[in-house]
Amino acid sequence: MPRTRGYPRANSQRRFNAQPTLGRRPEMVTASKTSFGKFFLPGPTEVRPEVLEAMTRPLIGHRGKEMVALMERLGPRLSMIFRTRRPVWISTSSATGLMEAAIRNCVRRRVLCLTNGAFAERFQRIALACGKEAVALEVFWGRTHEPDQVAGAVKGRGYDAVTVVHSETSTGALNPVAEIAQAIHEVSPDTLVLVDAVSSLAGAPIETDAWGLDFVLAGAQKALALPPGLAFGVASERVLVRAGDVPGRGIYFDFLGFEESAKDRQTINTPAISLLFALDAQLERIEAEGIESRWARHRAMAESTAEWVASARDRLGLDLDILAPPGRRSPTVTCITLPAGLRGPQVNERMKAQGFTIATGYGKLKETSIRIGHMGDHTVAELGAVLCALEGVLRA
Repeated sequence: MPRTRGYPRANSQRRFNAQPTLGRRPEMVTASKTSFGKFFLPGPTEVRPEVLEAMTRPLIGHRGKEMVALMERLGPRLSMIFRTRRPVWISTSSATGLMEAAIRNCVRRRVLCLTNGAFAERFQRIALACGKEAVALEVFWGRTHEPDQVAGAVKGRGYDAVTVVHSETSTGALNPVAEIAQAIHEVSPDTLVLVDAVSSLAGAPIETDAWGLDFVLAGAQKALALPPGLAFGVASERVLVRAGDVPGRGIYFDFLGFEESAKDRQTINTPAISLLFALDAQLERIEAEGIESRWARHRAMAESTAEWVASARDRLGLDLDILAPPGRRSPTVTCITLPAGLRGPQVNERMKAQGFTIATGYGKLKETSIRIGHMGDHTVAELGAVLCALEGVLRA
């Protein structure tokens, strides 16, 4: 992998297709590999057998030298994926935990929540539950927020922070986070930018430092292609200053505690050690592939899906479409709207009968759409098999 200038890099030079060296039973792994490529949920996504097997390593003490060595391997690779020189924190929680942490540590009183789907709305609900004044800037599900619109909503309003979802998993829309962050910084320099990158990290470009993002969070079970149970976050120095002035930020998700633990190559609380072993194995694979190559593979899968929708619409004579508009589509998940007479759960069940798992629409889109999670370690060829099966189901 070509070195990314300015970002930490681990020492491994192992090839992407290298065989794992964990002393596994080959017949078990071979049997598992035959089924890979059938599971296309937009999270949790499919996990490679060799990554799952890493979780069977003997446990280690989470405050000993072995844990320090493990964290020293994980840190540079995570920073490379987040494109930051700051330490990346590891939380044994879902990403929702770090969403709440972002509110508790970064918002003194008022926050603007950019809402364009179910998970953007979740950020606002969390803020309200934490007793903050949370104002929603709403656009239709499937659409995105544009920089001028956000700047107009932020200017002169005294918001402590703005929350934004990069890739909205419920709709497949990709917010222009770089441009939004720039617009916020120009009109309200003290306002922090808090980004949910749950379904974009490792599948779409996200430049934490270059874009001036104050807090970026993600979960393990999306484009990172790991089992659920870990969340990751990176905070700017501005966030640490803010956290020090915010009372009632709690203990489990105290950002100052996360930062101090990271300096000691530790986690703030007892970690899910077996999941860290899986993370170690998967980050080695991602490094060998190269993050830019990984982004390109995800983009190719999204483009392949869009091309199939357009051609299938003509071939089948069905009113199929993609919910998000061109230029604002996530490379990791596509939400396909269905014609009258077809229901999301119905299509989903028929796909299961063909041996493939996809998702219905989310929330209020459940009946009228389906979602394909083309993320993680899937390939264009594997996706092609899913789309072929889907066309057969739609023809029936």
